Amino acid sequence: MDQKNLLLAIVFSLAILLGFEFFVGGPQRERLAEEQSQQEAAELSTAPTASDAPIPGGAARPGDSLPDTDAALQETMDSRPSGMQTEAALSQAPRVDVETPTLTGSLSLLGGRVDDLVLKDYRETIDPDSPRIRLLHPAASARPYFADFGWTARQEGVSLPQGDSEWRLVEGERLTPESPVVIEWDNGEGLTFRRTFEIDEDYMFTVNQEVRNDSDSLLSMAPYGLISRSGTPDTLGFFILHEGLIGVFNDSLQETSYSSIRDDGVESWTTTGGWLGITDKYWMAALAPDQSEDVTARFLHSDSGGPKYQTDLVYGLRDIAPGESLSQTTHLFAGAKEVTVLDDYRDDLGITNFDLAVDFGWFYFLTKPIFYVLHWLAGIIGNFGVAILILTVMIKIVFFPLANKSYRSMAKLRKLQPEMMKLKERFGDDRQRMNQEMMALYRKEGANPVAGCLPIVIQIPVFFALYKVLFVTIEMRHTPFFGWIQDLSAPDPTSIFNLFGLLPYDVPNLGMLAILSIGVWPILMGISMYAQQLLNPQPPDPIQARIFLALPVVFTFVLGSFPAGLVIYWTWNNILSVIQQYVIMRQAGVPIGRKAATATATASTSGSGSGESKEKAPASASSGGKRKTKSKR
Repeated sequence: MDQKNLLLAIVFSLAILLGFEFFVGGPQRERLAEEQSQQEAAELSTAPTASDAPIPGGAARPGDSLPDTDAALQETMDSRPSGMQTEAALSQAPRVDVETPTLTGSLSLLGGRVDDLVLKDYRETIDPDSPRIRLLHPAASARPYFADFGWTARQEGVSLPQGDSEWRLVEGERLTPESPVVIEWDNGEGLTFRRTFEIDEDYMFTVNQEVRNDSDSLLSMAPYGLISRSGTPDTLGFFILHEGLIGVFNDSLQETSYSSIRDDGVESWTTTGGWLGITDKYWMAALAPDQSEDVTARFLHSDSGGPKYQTDLVYGLRDIAPGESLSQTTHLFAGAKEVTVLDDYRDDLGITNFDLAVDFGWFYFLTKPIFYVLHWLAGIIGNFGVAILILTVMIKIVFFPLANKSYRSMAKLRKLQPEMMKLKERFGDDRQRMNQEMMALYRKEGANPVAGCLPIVIQIPVFFALYKVLFVTIEMRHTPFFGWIQDLSAPDPTSIFNLFGLLPYDVPNLGMLAILSIGVWPILMGISMYAQQLLNPQPPDPIQARIFLALPVVFTFVLGSFPAGLVIYWTWNNILSVIQQYVIMRQAGVPIGRKAATATATASTSGSGSGESKEKAPASASSGGKRKTKSKR
C-alpha cells in the first residue's frame, strides 16, 4: 500500500507539472495575446482624429500639499491618442534631435516633452537587421509613452504651459552629452518658463525647470514631472518578474502591476527622495527627484480613450515674488536596465535603491553576486556561456568538502547494496523490522541515507539565483554561447521538429505542444542526470528504483523550455558531479556498472536461498513430530 501511495503521489505531481503547460500556461498566453489584440483594436477604433485633446472632467488630486487645481497633471490622463504611426506623429511638431552613444531620438517643442527615444544597442530579435528597440513614442501616436514636466499654481487663472504649448529653442541645436539645450515658453502675462535638458553617455537626462515671475503678483507654484503610457503593454505574466509601475518611497520598494492599479485606483505616497516610473522586463522610464526634498508621488490609471497609466511626482509649493525666479532639477532615466549603469546612478547621483529596478527578487543577496561574478568572467573571456561553465567549477570548489562528504556516504550506501538486498529478502513482509535492521546497518557502517540529498539541496538556491540572472538581466539577452545557442536567455532553439537544427527552418509556435519541443542541450542534460542516477544507491523497492530512473526523462521535458544558459549550467554541473562521484566510488572500492549489477543480483539470489531454507525448517520439524507420534501408537 505504501508503494502504491508513493507511486500515485509521484504520478500526480508529474501530471501537475506536465499538465500545467497544456491546460494553463499555453491557454493563458493565448488568452492574453487575444485580449491584447482586442484592446489595441478598441483603442484605435475609439481614438479621435485630433491628438492630445483634453476631455473636461474633474482633476485627480496628487496630494494635500498641492493646489486645488492641477489641470496640467490631469491633462495627460484625459488626452487621447490619434492612432497615427510613430513616424507620422513625429512630423506633427518641431523637434530637437537627441544623439548619444546609446540613444537616438528627439524632444518635441510642442509640449516640451521627451517622447522619442530609440536604443542603439538593442534590437527586437537576434537578427542583426531587425528593428532597434523604440522605448518612447510621441503623444500623437497610437501608443503614446513619454515624459513630461511642468508647474502647478495655487492661484486660479494662471496661464501655465500645456501639452499643446509650443516652446522655442533658445540655446543649443541638438542634445548630446557635450551640448545641452534650453527651450522657453512665455505665457504673455509676466511668467517665463525655461527647461534645460542635459544628457550623459548612457540613459540619464537632467532636466532643470525654471520660472521667472515678472508679473505684479506673488505666486505660489510647484514643479512636477510625470511619465505617461497609453495602452496596456504585453507582459510575460511570470510571478518572479515585475512589469508595471514601480518606485522607491522612503527607502521601500513599491511594485504595482497594470491589473492592480486598474482594480485598486490611485496610489499615493509622500517621500523624501526615491524614484518612480514604469518598467518592462529590460527597459524602464523613471523619474528621480532631488533626493533631499519631500515630494508627493502617485501611481494612477485612466480609461479615458483607452487604458492609460501614469506615474508622477510633485514638489511642495513655493512662493515666487515679483522679479524673482524659481528652479528645480529632476533626473529622467530612459533606457536599458543595465545593472552596472543603474549601480553607478545609485552611487554617483545618490538615487536611493535605484538598482532595485532590476528584479533580482528575494534571493537578491545571492542573485546579484552571481551576476557580478558572471559579468566579471565574461569581461575577461568574452563569452557569458563559458563564464557560466567557470562559475559552475567555482561553485563546485566552494562546496567541495560538503559534496565530497556526501558522495563518500553515498559510496558506502552503494557498497552496502548487497547487504540491503539481503535484509529486504529476509524481512520483506515486515516493514518495521526491515527499516530497523537497515538503520542498524547504517549506524554500524557509518553511512547516512540522507547524505545523497545534500548535493541537490545545495544546488537549489544557486539554480534559482542563476535562473533569475538569466531571466531578468539585459546583459544575458541575445548573448551567444557556441554553435546554435545564440541567446543564453532563450530556450534551446533546436527541436525534434526540425531534426535538431538539420532542417533549415525555425520551430513554429506550438502553443500547448511546446513542451514536446526538446532541444539538444536538454537531452544532454537528461543523459548526464541519468548517468548520475546510475551512480547513486538504488532504492531497495524496485518500483521506487524505476521511478527515480525515470526522473531524468521528466526533467528533460520540464527544463526544455528553460533558458539555454540554465540547462548548460545544470548539464555541466551533472558532468562534474559524475566525475567526482566516480572517483570517490573507485577509491572506496565500490562496484560500478556491470560489477554493481552482478553483486546486487548475487546478493538477491543469496538472500532468496536463505529465506527458502528458513521457511522449510518449520515444515521439516512438523513432519518429524508426526512420525514420532505414529511410532508411539
